[in-house]
Amino acid sequence: MNIRKPRISEMIEITEDLGLNLSEAKVRDFMDVMEPIFKDYETVNSMSDYVPKISRPTATWCFPEPKENPFNSWYVRTEISLNSSGSLHGQTVALKDSICLAGVPMTYGTRTLDGYVPDIDATVVTRLLEAGAVILGKARCEAYCASGSSHSSDGGWVENPNRANYSAGGSSSGCGALVAAKLVDVAIGGDQGGSIRIPASYSGCYGLKPTHGLVPYTGVFPIDASIDHIGPMTQTVYDNAKTLQVIAGEDGLDPRQINLQVDDYVAAISRSPRNLRVGVLKEGFGWPNSEQGVDTKVREAAERLEKLGMIVQSVSIPLHRHGEAIWGPIAHEGFANQMSRNNPMGFGWKGLYTTSLIEWHARWRDKGEDVDDTAILSMLVGEYFQRNYAGHFYAKAQNLSRMLSSEYDKALEEFDLLLMPTTPMTAKPIPPRDASLSLYCQRAYEMGSNVSPTNLTGHPAISLPCGLSEDMPVGMMLIGGRWQESTIYTAASAFEENYNWQNL
Repeated sequence: MNIRKPRISEMIEITEDLGLNLSEAKVRDFMDVMEPIFKDYETVNSMSDYVPKISRPTATWCFPEPKENPFNSWYVRTEISLNSSGSLHGQTVALKDSICLAGVPMTYGTRTLDGYVPDIDATVVTRLLEAGAVILGKARCEAYCASGSSHSSDGGWVENPNRANYSAGGSSSGCGALVAAKLVDVAIGGDQGGSIRIPASYSGCYGLKPTHGLVPYTGVFPIDASIDHIGPMTQTVYDNAKTLQVIAGEDGLDPRQINLQVDDYVAAISRSPRNLRVGVLKEGFGWPNSEQGVDTKVREAAERLEKLGMIVQSVSIPLHRHGEAIWGPIAHEGFANQMSRNNPMGFGWKGLYTTSLIEWHARWRDKGEDVDDTAILSMLVGEYFQRNYAGHFYAKAQNLSRMLSSEYDKALEEFDLLLMPTTPMTAKPIPPRDASLSLYCQRAYEMGSNVSPTNLTGHPAISLPCGLSEDMPVGMMLIGGRWQESTIYTAASAFEENYNWQNL
């Protein structure tokens, strides 16, 4: 790109916006002093970017026809493999459309990114291909990943495979539908407020949000580095563990990765669950919008774990009831800071910056009329509090999240796992096209009370299907201590092996 030097009128406008009281003469003096600094920028501009090189063959891709796109779950189709004989040889994979796949379009669910084609592969892409996986395309996701339902993508809503015109969950909506419908073996979803676990719960599959930082987020569209997670969604616990085994671990490019502890997750599948201590979280049940059928099915699932030799007792974490409220300022102000202020990668962290994405996203105001209402809601809330309270509530919420994390840690000293419903309800109808703004946004956010707290604390959590309520899947969530994904897999695998959730 060309670097254009500022006009005097532009610099005067900047000084006024910053509240500086400078004369035009003083501004001109500053512009003279800026000359050598601009030369530094020109030097950087002349240099090649330092990003991982793409060594695989160039991808071919196409947009699927409606008849080839069940549930409207695909955004774009491709087929990429390295013919590796690794542990995922032949496993078919869908990537959430927030994950960079070089040479294949990415929209992040919004028309404001139409035309963007990443020039890098996310680290998870490289690891999947090297392990023998076959990437079949990008799964549709919600606009700016700002919804827990599946009605906000600019490409149209994603339907639940279990019932037409019902939500598949979001924001990894296409991922959940494709896996639950057995159209792919594995999907890689993202999770900042439950976006892996909600579609797993609504659609009926296994979705793991790993410990914060365990899987590198490199090359994935972020919302806020403190809550960004990426993880596997699968038809079986075994496939979930096998996929995590491949994608976990440091890549040297993601500063979210601190003091990682990687385990043999596949080996955990065959371990005995006997004497695992499971705490049934009192505050995870009985929300104002909880469905009795969901609470009942999850409590019955807890009893089934006890029959498998686990020690199941009640536990209370009162602060859990405020977890979603604490999550709100971080999610909304973090979202606004990185979405509405042009640079989606943010500032102040040492890692791989996707500069092509920054350049493309900066044009979003040219298509401001295409921004979805769920994203507008977060932008407005985040901008208001940033402008009027200088980030005070974002900062206080981060402090409170440490207290919440401490409360989880105390409970996990007594128990190996915490158990509760993933979502307080089963999938809801997709709002009609003429829905009020109130209903449209309600459907986007109504299910997050149990999932969003662990985005703050960073603890690993899985949603596994544990039964049906009125013929729709019910998700049970198991939360473990940090780096204790293996413990989660041991318990989840035992449940899967002994009970067919579709008959419960």
